[in-house]
Amino acid sequence: MKIGIDGRAAKWYRGTGIGTYTYQLVKCLNKLDLFNKYMLFIPQSCNFDINFNRNFKLKNITENIKTNFWDEVNIPNILMDKDIELYHVPQNGVGLPIDKRCKFVITLHDVIPYKMPETVSDRYLKIFLEELPSLINLCDGIITVSKYSKEDISKTFNYPKDKIYVTHLAAEDIYTPMDKYISKTLINQHYSIQGDFILYVGGFSPRKNIIGTIEAFANLLQRLKKDIKLVVAGRKGKSYDIYIKKAQELGVENNVIFPGFIAMEHMPYLYSAAELLVYPSFYEGFGLPPIEAMACGVPVIASNTTSVPEVVDNSAILIDPQNADDICEAMYRVLSDERLYKELKVKGFSRASSLSWEKTSIETLEVYKKIMLT
Repeated sequence: MKIGIDGRAAKWYRGTGIGTYTYQLVKCLNKLDLFNKYMLFIPQSCNFDINFNRNFKLKNITENIKTNFWDEVNIPNILMDKDIELYHVPQNGVGLPIDKRCKFVITLHDVIPYKMPETVSDRYLKIFLEELPSLINLCDGIITVSKYSKEDISKTFNYPKDKIYVTHLAAEDIYTPMDKYISKTLINQHYSIQGDFILYVGGFSPRKNIIGTIEAFANLLQRLKKDIKLVVAGRKGKSYDIYIKKAQELGVENNVIFPGFIAMEHMPYLYSAAELLVYPSFYEGFGLPPIEAMACGVPVIASNTTSVPEVVDNSAILIDPQNADDICEAMYRVLSDERLYKELKVKGFSRASSLSWEKTSIETLEVYKKIMLT
């Protein structure tokens, strides 16, 4: 097969679910597949830390750097290379050429803009509502990241289920248990986070339920009678001021820490330094932080909704994200019950180990073959 892949997200969106997915897919296909030929479309300034094999060719795309990722990748690639037989766009189909010269496949991670439009940017929402339906019609197949997303996609776009393929995501190799003392020391040095803490990792969208997390944490402090912090890690989005205000209203502003962006090389240490990860999102197509935390040997509390139960697979405490008391009770149980704490660590590590990017890439390659045969 002669396969083209849009690799722009691996450069511009690295550190997010979509960027990680694109990077790891390319990296593992390069490692595992020496037979098929690949054309990787990348930005001109992109330097991959991958030693590409001879069956991989890199083709530059003109950059028009903008402040919004979705504006940038929405410049369609012009496929002039007639040798490409199948073209894969990993970032929800955004940037797929209208001029169809070969088989098309996209990875559509979720349909959140349709389900919770108030939680995404205006630009992303506009692309999704106005452009995605026509792009879907061009596709010979769709890859998605959970069975839950498969059902959502089929219902939303009336797309045949037998043309939607599920390939789960995984934690990257850097996520592994680190020494707790070393981890706490490093995190304190770089981010001034001291002592024990509960961790949230992810975006600042209202969909992530940070308000509910802070409310639950405030209740926990009254019950636990212990000096513990809540660390809300991630780029400070537009809702940041709302979260600060909520912490102040509840009188826990000194115990809620917003360190901002965490360097990727520090993430395994951040997870390993935490007492547990809380992930009470209202909606996820997959959700990588629970798997990353599990890979680091950290107990996880996560939502009982959308794709999250499928992702954690009976290896986490599931809570109702709409119920702050439920979140609080789960945190209290995990921190108070040593036997439960150890059980969650073992189960979580086993679950994370069952997922790998090599497996994702092999399954993706099988999807390519099936589409080429249809």
